[in-house]
Amino acid sequence: MKEFTYTIKDQLGIHARPAGMLVKEAKKFGSAITIRGKNGKSSDVSKILNLMAMGIKHGDVITVQADGKDEEAAISAMKVLVTNNL
Repeated sequence: MKEFTYTIKDQLGIHARPAGMLVKEAKKFGSAITIRGKNGKSSDVSKILNLMAMGIKHGDVITVQADGKDEEAAISAMKVLVTNNL
């Protein structure tokens, strides 16, 4: 399992546009990719409604985890996406 932690810088947090981008990127990989928020809740990144329901806002710290056969590539791609868009 690979993971990284990130503090959300987007003023709106994770809303529809970035959630859609995360889902699209996650579906490129066979690994299970999850996001864990400040309250301990976690969501499969490929489930857009669950991701948006987490209520991740500006300043929240998230942990993104990838677990599976292509976890290294998955976590690298997610890290680039998150740091460039959130």
